[in-house]
Amino acid sequence: MQKSYHVYGIGNALVDMEYPIEDDFLEHNAIAKGHMTLVDETRQAELTMELADVEPKRGSGGSAANTLIAVSGFGGRAYYSCKVADDEPGRFFVRDLEAAGVATNAQNHHEPGVTGRCLVLITPDAERTMNSFLGISSSLNAHELDEDALLASECLYMEGYLCSSDSARQAVIHARELARAAGVKLFATLSDPSMVEIFRPQLKSMIGEHVDHLFCNEEEALGWTGAADLDAAVEALRKQASSFCITLGARGALVFDGERRIMIPAEPVTAVDTNGAGDIFAGAFIYGLTHGLGYEGAGRLASRAAARLITRFGARLPFEEHRELLT
Repeated sequence: MQKSYHVYGIGNALVDMEYPIEDDFLEHNAIAKGHMTLVDETRQAELTMELADVEPKRGSGGSAANTLIAVSGFGGRAYYSCKVADDEPGRFFVRDLEAAGVATNAQNHHEPGVTGRCLVLITPDAERTMNSFLGISSSLNAHELDEDALLASECLYMEGYLCSSDSARQAVIHARELARAAGVKLFATLSDPSMVEIFRPQLKSMIGEHVDHLFCNEEEALGWTGAADLDAAVEALRKQASSFCITLGARGALVFDGERRIMIPAEPVTAVDTNGAGDIFAGAFIYGLTHGLGYEGAGRLASRAAARLITRFGARLPFEEHRELLT
């Protein structure tokens, strides 16, 4: 029987404000380059004031949201559980999800509070650095789950960033247990080196001992496994995931399909903005895997999508470009 959704995701609902900046802005403000840093509302407001002369690009974001929007862009069916406030950014976020064709619980659940925001800072080398104020998203809990939609999905996608919130982490654990009991496949992303470094116990408890598929980049893979090199990390990850993808930047990606390693070459492009590259990689891969492309075909589609994305400013591709990548 056909499932209602190819993927059910749980993640933070953040409105991204993306700014082109110089490296000295990061140095002046003691911001760790290339990482996501959780900040409070006051700190984010201070940084925003310093950027008052720079025009940002606004879009609905959060890692898992970007991934599910990509799945939908390629023609897949996706459902997103998240939490927004009854404010203008929250309404903007929901409208953006709906326009992208992603079903969501957030259509009918708007509480008083402040919708989360993320300052995405892009340096001339195309590296993205994020300062995130989670707002109401930090209180995401089991009430945001749609269990019927979850059980009607082929896979559950767990965003690693959620591990920093006690209530969100418990919601993901509950969803994971429901999914495993119902035969819904478990997909997870480690999300960011900061999650691996700072929240390791919480992240481990959230994603569990074993998943069907894991997404990470090379830095996350090495940090998560404690391995000295990529080969050792691959061997360690084989004990934790039936299959996985390790993105390697300009060197492409390594896909493990449960039996063999598949090296996916990178598309030769000039990078402008790497924000969202890992997210769209995951979205394209999930679409490919749930639409019969196999691991290598899904990996090649994911590599093409990420390469196309980083050639311009912004964390998402226009919908028509998703379909172009399928031809």
